[in-house]
Amino acid sequence: MSNNNNGYPSSLSAWITVTILMVAYVLSFIDRQILNLLVGPIRRDLAISDTEMSLLMGLSFALFYTICGIPLGRLADTKSRRGLIAFGIIFWSAATAACGLAKQYWQFLFCRIGVGVGEAALSPAAYSLIADSFPPNRRATAMAVYGMGVYLGSGIAFLLGGLVIQFASAQGDVVLPVFGEVRPWQLIFLILGAAGILFTLLMLAVKEPARRGAGAGVSVPLAEVGRYIRSNRRTVLCHNFGFAGLSFAGYGSAAWIPTFYIRTYGWDAGQVGIIYGSLVAVFGCIGIVFGGRLADWLAKRGRTDANMRVGLYAAMGALPLVLIFPLMPNALWATVLLAPTIFCLSMPFGVAPAAIQEIMPNSMRGQASAIYLFVITLFGLGLGPTAVALVTDYVFADDNALRYSLLIVTTLAVFGSVLLLWRGLSPYRDSLVRLQQWSTQPA
Repeated sequence: MSNNNNGYPSSLSAWITVTILMVAYVLSFIDRQILNLLVGPIRRDLAISDTEMSLLMGLSFALFYTICGIPLGRLADTKSRRGLIAFGIIFWSAATAACGLAKQYWQFLFCRIGVGVGEAALSPAAYSLIADSFPPNRRATAMAVYGMGVYLGSGIAFLLGGLVIQFASAQGDVVLPVFGEVRPWQLIFLILGAAGILFTLLMLAVKEPARRGAGAGVSVPLAEVGRYIRSNRRTVLCHNFGFAGLSFAGYGSAAWIPTFYIRTYGWDAGQVGIIYGSLVAVFGCIGIVFGGRLADWLAKRGRTDANMRVGLYAAMGALPLVLIFPLMPNALWATVLLAPTIFCLSMPFGVAPAAIQEIMPNSMRGQASAIYLFVITLFGLGLGPTAVALVTDYVFADDNALRYSLLIVTTLAVFGSVLLLWRGLSPYRDSLVRLQQWSTQPA
């Protein structure tokens, strides 16, 4: 059935756009998360600590991803979104390949910064494209399908990492033309970089939809954007930091769960990669799509705060799980509880960006999305992995206490999210009314 009503693109065209953007997101998350399973070989070859490794996983990437995201989000509000995304993919893919050539810690750190800069171009422009391709009552589901890229990408990263480690144990180093002898972990960065650059050709199949909604296609002065966001500050703060808490728990645990299995239960990295990668890919995708469908279902039944409400439900579901799973006496029970934990922590990340699109004028969506990404990425990816590492290194001073670091950091973060998202429901409803008033003001 076409969704061509009211000038939106046909269903086929809209879903082709979402699918291509989702695959781009998959590639970005493989590049972003592959480090999490390669802690051992990278630490060995670069002679670094858990805390230094966590900076490669998180802060080096996240800091520049967030800083560059806001100006790139402003470009997404007025310039070609397709072109912006294509440029970003080429940039981050080249930086990923360069990670595979790094011989020293500072070189790897610099390349990870490049990955963050390139990936900053993707999501603000993608959210804007999707919002202009679907009517509001189908938007949360479309955002959730795009958001599946997080969990498919992370899952594939762990699976790839597991296979690389198995390959390494069987084959050892590889000799490549031009590059000479490379470690297996370096080879995977080179392959991922080449794949991303080739993928850019698919962006030609993405059509730029007409910009729709209040302020569509108009370049709004930064001062006005600032004023509008300040007038909605309670909503923006509760939304951004509420979802950031879940991001903090998700990234912090994802970075260290493979190492948790290795240190606590004696698994090997190849086994962890295959099992954990499969869990993330399956339950993460089910969770995020379920969250989007639930939000659209609630919206059709009159819940104007549906997107925020689903985030609250997800946080409430995750809270007991993050408290219990690290304490399980064996790997089987930890894995059984990890599946619903991943499901709950993935639920909000289709509805969170949909909520931003819903309360912002079209001309501010990219910038508001970039601010949202700034907060959840800086807190989640930037600080989550390092928070776990710092508790392990400096509170317990024991690598084998990682399970307790995971428990403390994720439980506190999720509890904070419950409080903030609950407090944000009423301001969110007020912001929807404020947008209607803004859109009816004379130009």
